[in-house]
Formats: sequence, structure tokens, C-alpha cells
Amino acid sequence: MSLRLRAAGPGDLALLRRWDEQPHVIASDPNSDWQWETDLCRDPDLREQLIAELDGRPIGFIEIIDPAREDSHYWGDVGENLRALDIWIGEPAYLSQGHGSEMLRQALERCFADEEVRAVLIDPLASNFRAHRFYRRHGFAPVGERRFGPDLCLVHRLEREAWRASG
Repeated sequence: MSLRLRAAGPGDLALLRRWDEQPHVIASDPNSDWQWETDLCRDPDLREQLIAELDGRPIGFIEIIDPAREDSHYWGDVGENLRALDIWIGEPAYLSQGHGSEMLRQALERCFADEEVRAVLIDPLASNFRAHRFYRRHGFAPVGERRFGPDLCLVHRLEREAWRASG
């Protein structure tokens, strides 16, 4: 099977809305309010929104942002030359089959293709121990708890050197 990432666009609106209603997606990000109608029509250079397709079938979503430059300042003052990820499998039938690992691998390759990028951040809920194990297996290290709105998250960071060593 072949997994590839492609740009998300307005034609993916119904798909992303449906995924947002999946119990496993809600459980991992219960308070998110994606502005799909607006975001899918914009293409700022500080972000990529990607659909993961397995043999042409959409199964997941990835957003890669420059956290120092994004509009909402969600990450606060994190410094330059970082990237931050949101990643999930939307289709329940494709969970726990290694597709998330391949999605993450491809996303990290995109992040670190820019030689200036020092590290990648991700913010799973503090209560999502399964996600913590997943990210640690892929070289991320926890850096501490942080509240993003009502959500208590455990921020993880993957340094470029750790990424190179794991590849």
C-alpha cells in the first residue's frame, strides 16, 4: 500500500467535518474549533494542510505550521526556526495499522527539508498516554505540560539531531 500526502483544499470540507465528528478525533482534541470553511481557502506560506491518502483513499490529516509566525499565536513566544504539527487519522478503520507512523515520517521529512528548522513541536493532551508513547517512539521528548485554552497538554519536541539519529 502506498501512502502519500497531498494539499487539502475546499473540496475536502465535507470529509474534514465528518472526521471532526469521529469519537476518536474528538477524544484527542475535544475543544478544537477548526475554521475549515476559511482555512481551506487560504494558503499562507507559514502553513501546510495535508490529506494523507492510502492508495488514493483519504485517511488522515496533517497541519504543519511555523509556530512563530502563525496568526493566533497559539504557541506563544517559541522562537524562530521551529515547526509544529497537528496529525490524526480520521477514518477509524485505519487506526493502529502503522499509517500514523508513515504520516508522521513524511511530515517530519517535510519539516526538516528546510535546513533552518531546528525542531518540531506537538501538543497531545496530557491525558493521552497512547499518543505520548507514539511520539516518544518517534524520537520526541516531553518538555512539559502547558494549557492551551481549556486543554492541558504535554508538549513534546523533536530536535533535528534526534530525528537524524532515528532515521
